[in-house]
Amino acid sequence: MKKIVYALVFMFSISTVFTSCREEKKTPGEHIESAVDDAGDAIEDAGDELEDALE
Repeated sequence: MKKIVYALVFMFSISTVFTSCREEKKTPGEHIESAVDDAGDAIEDAGDELEDALE
């Protein structure tokens, strides 16, 4: 009985380690979309800072 419980705990531990650490790969389109969003946010932030400086 103990061996079965230990085996199940071991298998559960190994499965969670390998599934929780997996990173999702982005497609080239997602990389481009992310870069465009970041650039848009940076431009918007710069515009806000300039507006604040002019006030």
